[in-house]
Amino acid sequence: MRPEKRSFSIEGHRTSVSLETAFWVALKEAAAEDGMTVAGLINAIDKTRGEAGLSSAVRVWLLERLKARAVRPS
Repeated sequence: MRPEKRSFSIEGHRTSVSLETAFWVALKEAAAEDGMTVAGLINAIDKTRGEAGLSSAVRVWLLERLKARAVRPS
């Protein structure tokens, strides 16, 4: 499966994020759950990513979100 590249504007700077389809789907779902646009969520992730690449930061953010949900009691 090849990554799909999408472009966004963050703080007035154009950037691209390359993710596999499954990550785009999960990101869209997360944004909807949080009442945000995908661009808004990527912007929020960008602000906390440190030195990591943006695509990697998005993948890690999604993984951490899933891990946090897995340990919550039902």
